Amino acid sequence: MHLLAGEAGRIEDGASAIDLDQPPGDIVFLSAADSELAALARAAAAHGGPTLRLANLARLTHPLSVDLYIEKTLRHARLIVVRMMGGAGYWPYGLERLRALARAGGPALVIVPGDAQWDTALEAFTTIDGEAARRLWRYLVEGGTRNIDHAFAFMAYLVGRGALPPAPEVLPRAGYYRPGRGPVAFRDLDLDSGRPVAAIVFYRALLDGASHAPIDALAEALQAEGIAALPIFVASLKDRESEGFLADAFERTPPAIVLNTTSFAVSKLGAAHDGTVLDLPGKPVLQVILAGSSEEAWRAGSRGLLPRDLTMNVVLPEVDGRLITRAVSFKAEVAEGGFTATVYRPVADRVAFVAAQAAAWVRLAAKRPAERRVAIVLSNYPDRVGRIANGVGLDTPASAVRIAAAMAGAGYAVGDFPDSSAALMLLLTSAAAITSPRWGE
Repeated sequence: MHLLAGEAGRIEDGASAIDLDQPPGDIVFLSAADSELAALARAAAAHGGPTLRLANLARLTHPLSVDLYIEKTLRHARLIVVRMMGGAGYWPYGLERLRALARAGGPALVIVPGDAQWDTALEAFTTIDGEAARRLWRYLVEGGTRNIDHAFAFMAYLVGRGALPPAPEVLPRAGYYRPGRGPVAFRDLDLDSGRPVAAIVFYRALLDGASHAPIDALAEALQAEGIAALPIFVASLKDRESEGFLADAFERTPPAIVLNTTSFAVSKLGAAHDGTVLDLPGKPVLQVILAGSSEEAWRAGSRGLLPRDLTMNVVLPEVDGRLITRAVSFKAEVAEGGFTATVYRPVADRVAFVAAQAAAWVRLAAKRPAERRVAIVLSNYPDRVGRIANGVGLDTPASAVRIAAAMAGAGYAVGDFPDSSAALMLLLTSAAAITSPRWGE
């Protein structure tokens, strides 16, 4: 078994036991959302009061990590709050250990959902009044600077260190964002009407946690490519209010391309794909990745993105038909006001690559179909003729023929592309075709 010491600047993947070695505090707040942790760190630093300790649940996946954290930090707290994404089954060992700690005379315990839907199953772990738990949850769900400030103040109130703050404010779930200004009305966007527009869709939580540096960098890089950036924040692509706002925004300012930084998928696996709100403009949707690992860990590793990043930002977005680009930022831990917060740190050359990629798609769209050069790439693994166009459970040659026919109908120049699977395979397996394709030239 490996035991790693908690180290600033590195975001581990939870595969090994980690000793966070965090000193005790009055309040301990655990969440899987680094943007939320960063927002609370800012609130605590600005207002003072009871001591606050913060940790990401991703660093407490190993049972030994949980036990060490309980021994060194949690058992000394007066209040423990956990924002649980995915329900009780996401962190069963940790929840049971915290419930045992609280019921043995330990800290007050609050377990609330990590999303905007209340989970009654989590109430069994909470030891404070149910209404108080819901109120704290509403501060966090609504977000925004004032609500986050009030969330910290309410936790302080629960431990007897302050007055009861105002009730949670209901804030817009989606809106426009202007780098250097924050959330703005449409009239304050100052878009260049002479340039094509690229919509940048991102989570509202990035604003709450002051983690919008990648969005700012991407907007600047697009401007350098001659494209006007239109950043739009949303609570979620599955949120009705956010979906409606995006639809209205796209109708008001039709983008030439959409750059999406939110995770997961809207469509369901196995269901027919009928498009999402991001597809309403009828333009390519590029999936831009804000990685959950540190840049140092990513560069030192041999597997690229962490498994959870591959799932959330590559595999699932492809279900919606998005085009995967690359990671443009990584997480980094920074010390501010006595707290350690995790923020997204953009990487300039990777941001520039995605901006150039978006500009290339915009230029391609301006060409007539017959002027576009398109390749249909088929696999050949293992490397032998009998494996050309192999696809387990798929008729890849038939798909290629149908794609070429659809392209021809849309005005693309496909030359004398074969009209049947047999003809295509005969051509592909001939020595002449392998060295010098005849169509599409």
